Amino acid sequence: MSTATLVLTAAGSVFLLLFLVMKARMHAFVALMLVSIGAGLFSGMPLDHIAETMQKGMGGTLGFLAIVVALGAMFGKILHETGAVDQIAIRMLKTFGESRAHYAMGIAGLICALPLFFEVAVVLLISIAFAVARRTHGNLVKLVIPLFAGVAAAAAFLLPGPAPMLLAAQMHADFGWMILLGLCAAIPGMLVAGPLFGNLIARHVSFSMPPETHQPEVDENQLPSFGFSLALILFPLVLVGLKTIGARFTSEGSRLYEWLEFIGHPFTAILLACLVAIYGLAYRQGMDKEKVMQVCSSALQPAGIILLVIGAGGVFKQVLVDSGVGPVLGNALTGAGLPIALACFILAGAVRVIQGSATVACLTTVGLVMPVIENLHYSGAQLAALSICIAGGSIILSHVNDAGFWLFGRFTGATEGETLKTWTLMETILGATGALVGMIAFALMS
Repeated sequence: MSTATLVLTAAGSVFLLLFLVMKARMHAFVALMLVSIGAGLFSGMPLDHIAETMQKGMGGTLGFLAIVVALGAMFGKILHETGAVDQIAIRMLKTFGESRAHYAMGIAGLICALPLFFEVAVVLLISIAFAVARRTHGNLVKLVIPLFAGVAAAAAFLLPGPAPMLLAAQMHADFGWMILLGLCAAIPGMLVAGPLFGNLIARHVSFSMPPETHQPEVDENQLPSFGFSLALILFPLVLVGLKTIGARFTSEGSRLYEWLEFIGHPFTAILLACLVAIYGLAYRQGMDKEKVMQVCSSALQPAGIILLVIGAGGVFKQVLVDSGVGPVLGNALTGAGLPIALACFILAGAVRVIQGSATVACLTTVGLVMPVIENLHYSGAQLAALSICIAGGSIILSHVNDAGFWLFGRFTGATEGETLKTWTLMETILGATGALVGMIAFALMS
């Protein structure tokens, strides 16, 4: 199959995906499956290999992520139901004071979103921003931009979020380095795109307070302590980090090394965090067994839909790899003289702009660059840095084909034009800042 045909197949597949989702209003899962079959046919794959490749892509993606997302959803839901998330948000506001509430909202969003899905974190925390805006009579823009920046930074760069966890697994990156570089990308990204940009754009854009929203009264005496709440959220990250740190000081094959490998695996770390949240927090808060079961079950419903779309994105990625489309485009980029870190960012950004989903952008980019990367024998730390570059590119220039664009508008009452000036610019600044950190880290390691 000629190079031109493979390139046209890749471009046509992405545009077809855009048409099916935006114009035909087809569900993203079905659209991705159809586009994957089309890409396989037009790239010249043998018919009997197309179905095998789709099965391989679905299993390879969800085999790891299904466990992580399911456990993470239950973990986050328990933290919400027990008030641990509320405690952190309230303490942040008290610590920073109303005059610096925009910094408090950014940090609260960053921390509280760690165990939660993006949409869930926004729903839980947005009412706090409304309450503070009413109390301070300040511009709502100045508070919601940092909040969304903190939540988006956690979702894009920090484990155990589905997208960064998926990237680390698919890129074979070191999870400990992924945590460290993710923090280095998320914190400055949140500060620049959140409080600093929010303070600037609030001079030019103003949102009116949605009339139907209100902040329910929270009895702080019934909430778990701030220290325990924060420790519980950070617990799985510490376990994963210990695995990387321990590997530097213990010999491979030793008993201690094996235990650190086992405890620090994301499966084990999040499972242990779930158990601590249930037995150390939920039951102690007076939640009975039936309520815990109900909370865990309700957490899995949105997780199932997310997993299906991610799995379909994995199918599309695998078809790109096995059909030869990925190697051709990846080699074309590196042949053009682009540094690999910059190429990762640009590719992810291009796919993001065309089809909207950050997760699909990550998966598609991995499919395009992995054939090139595998031959260069990068270390786990370097692969983590490249993963951060991809994550940054996958969130830039959000517009009308991104669910986050409409979520922001629905909760803030912003028009499409106002959303472009606020949310879109915030996402672009956040993604570019995070990717820049990834590029610098990769350059220092090379």
